[in-house]
Amino acid sequence: MIDPTAVPEKRGTAPANAPAPDAEPRFQLPTIADYEPLAGAETIERIAKKAGRLRDMHIANINSTYYGGGVAEILSSLTLLMNSVGIKTGWRVIQGRPDFFSITKKMHNALQGGEINLTDLKMSIYEEVVYENALRNHLDNDLVIVHDPQPLPLIRHYRKRAPWVWRCHVDLSSPHPALWSYLTAFIERYDAVVLSLPEYAQKLSVPQRFIMPAINPFSTTNKELSAAEIAERLQHFDIPTDQPLVVQVSRFDKWKDPQGVVDAFRIARKQVACRLVLLGNVATDDPEGQGVFQSICHEADDSIIVLSVQDSALVNALQRSAAVVLQKSTREGFGLTVAEAMWKGAAVVGGRVGGIKHQIEDGKNGFLVGNVAEAAERIVQLVNDRRLRKRLGKRAKETVRSRLLMTRLMEEWLDLAGSIEAHFRLRGGAPS
Repeated sequence: MIDPTAVPEKRGTAPANAPAPDAEPRFQLPTIADYEPLAGAETIERIAKKAGRLRDMHIANINSTYYGGGVAEILSSLTLLMNSVGIKTGWRVIQGRPDFFSITKKMHNALQGGEINLTDLKMSIYEEVVYENALRNHLDNDLVIVHDPQPLPLIRHYRKRAPWVWRCHVDLSSPHPALWSYLTAFIERYDAVVLSLPEYAQKLSVPQRFIMPAINPFSTTNKELSAAEIAERLQHFDIPTDQPLVVQVSRFDKWKDPQGVVDAFRIARKQVACRLVLLGNVATDDPEGQGVFQSICHEADDSIIVLSVQDSALVNALQRSAAVVLQKSTREGFGLTVAEAMWKGAAVVGGRVGGIKHQIEDGKNGFLVGNVAEAAERIVQLVNDRRLRKRLGKRAKETVRSRLLMTRLMEEWLDLAGSIEAHFRLRGGAPS
């Protein structure tokens, strides 16, 4: 056990190394007030009151990568917004060797229904690297939130003085039994588990809450762009606009089914002229990503563009200019890129799986598909019908405005933080 000896900060006191206030900030980051035109004055006032009751609470978020995928995208925005209302919210990223991330990627796949050979060696490497990170991270916070399986065992190495929450972002509808049994021993040490959807609930003694992800409409990925700004990004990456664009934006991951996207596009292109752009990245905690990217690069030709770049403005430009945005996942914990595209009024075609089903209402604000043939059919339909695209896109944007903005996500976390801290202190804490 690691027993941190540092005295926790008292609320209302700034740490010695806190940045000095800047009388004239160079950057104007979004605040809760900026959401009022979108969320309404009543919602903003309610959130401000809840945040006020937790002012100077010190929260730590821990995950395994600063970029690549929805978790990093959410933490990047949510931590800043929480700080803007006086809740000291930090974000730490664990470090690991390639063999560690190879193992945790296999775990990620197995939690979503894949296979895994869970050997003693794999478990030893996994736990050893997490222990090394525990030695480097001194956690004397009022709330610790650990994201996904990579840093999960951290809780074993601290004497808890505050509640710990495990936030799992993956699709847990059919986890590998042996792996789930192994991970449960760590999970049950937490004070609460947060999942994206009720259908991911598991048999645990730990209380489970369900919080769907959300988007930041003011981020570079989602903010309004002028026609000139869109054209500049597309020209910079040599993306022609002489034909309607079919776009998928996602990590290069087998669960995102990039090969299925290519197959559907090739079928559709026999009936309509269009061009496919597959834009993704390889997250630092995903050693399989490079292989997936290289395999799909072989499909590139004059009608198929494959790009691996980390460019938020390009994501924005592509989603705004696309005739069709795809997210043809075969497993999806939530699918934040779906909400991002819907916010831009895009016509979105998504796999009928996981969190995508909770964003797209088939035929109302987008389309859900179950196979390559259905995806191809919807591509053809949407490329041919501009009015349908606009109708779906208008409803899609309203869906995001009403249900999937960062304000809703922030309020749900404020509710959980307040209730779990009160419960933890009421029972006198739970040192372990």
